[in-house]
Amino acid sequence: MPPSSASSTSPLPGGLPSWLPLLLGFLTAVGPLSTDMYLPSFTAIEAEFRAPPGSAEITLAAWFLGLAVGQMAQGTLADRYGRRRPLLAGLAVFTLGSIGCALAPDIGTLAVCRFIAAFGGSASTVLPRAVVRDIAEGFTAAKLMSRLTLVMGAAPILAPSLGGLMLQVGSWRDIFWFGVGYALLSAALVWRLLPETLPEERRLRLGFSAQLMRYAQILRERSFQAHAALGCSTMFLLFAYIGGSPAVFVGVFGLTPGQFAILFGVNAMAFILSSQLNPPLLLRFGAIKVVRGVSLLMLVATLVLVAVVLSGTPSMLAVLLPITVANACTAIILPNATVGALARHSAHAGSASALQGTLQFGVAGTSGLLLGWLSDGTAMPLAALMLGAALATVIAERFRPHA
Repeated sequence: MPPSSASSTSPLPGGLPSWLPLLLGFLTAVGPLSTDMYLPSFTAIEAEFRAPPGSAEITLAAWFLGLAVGQMAQGTLADRYGRRRPLLAGLAVFTLGSIGCALAPDIGTLAVCRFIAAFGGSASTVLPRAVVRDIAEGFTAAKLMSRLTLVMGAAPILAPSLGGLMLQVGSWRDIFWFGVGYALLSAALVWRLLPETLPEERRLRLGFSAQLMRYAQILRERSFQAHAALGCSTMFLLFAYIGGSPAVFVGVFGLTPGQFAILFGVNAMAFILSSQLNPPLLLRFGAIKVVRGVSLLMLVATLVLVAVVLSGTPSMLAVLLPITVANACTAIILPNATVGALARHSAHAGSASALQGTLQFGVAGTSGLLLGWLSDGTAMPLAALMLGAALATVIAERFRPHA
């Protein structure tokens, strides 16, 4: 039976429990943790399977492909069957895929199991955002989405450090067993605590062709286009930092893995603090001014980063500071982009959330390919990609409908 939505403290709309955003944030972390925790283990994976250098990247590509395909499917299921059942089913598929990863005998099997895990894990990306859209809109939705964005952004920044720590005390396979445990705990919390936020009368039972038309309808809507573009460019900047910072701070500046983990933690703290500034800023200035001002600040920070790198022999601090400012800006822009993308699609929030997520991960995932292609042993590839993302963010913001 679905849990009761009552609570002794219920500041959320509809008398929903005050801890619901914490639960949604916990669920949202499934994807980011699974994406980034095993990045430090690529060398160990290739060594165990006697695979050529770079082979482990295939498993990451399989993961992103699974996320892209899975989110589209999850959106359809969520609008048809509600939020709880697809989320539980997705977590079950993720668990099975992660078990396969932990037991994989070769890198090809690992890649297939990563795809399966991503397909199921995509539910934890799509459905928490859909739940927020079910229960709130406007400022309240932005406030709730800020809490989810805190986890969505902090988790991938902290995950490589956690994965590196696990490698020091165990095998790379233990990282996937950790994922299994996290998914089982998540499923238990959903079963016991998560209320169903999409009633029967609001569910959509569409065939395949009708669902494709629904996605096309969402994609044609101007507000969705602009806000999805805003989210894509911002997420690209964040993923570029995650993928490019090891080459810069370890390869160029010579940090040890432990020192690099501390640097990751500093950026994570800046992201967390920034994400919590979003609600008071929205109350004081409104969403239009906040997003416009922060996107311009991001552009200035990345321009400074490029100028510092072009100076010839920059100090590590001079490179780190503008990167930290730019990352902090993403923590404010992302929740507002999500709220804006879903604002006019309450009747099919699951589909809109899925489409936005697919676009964001698809675009952000190309950052790793571009970093590898542009790599020249300096910080310039990272700086250039972050500047390009910031410029695209400013342009997308200008096209947002403000009515």
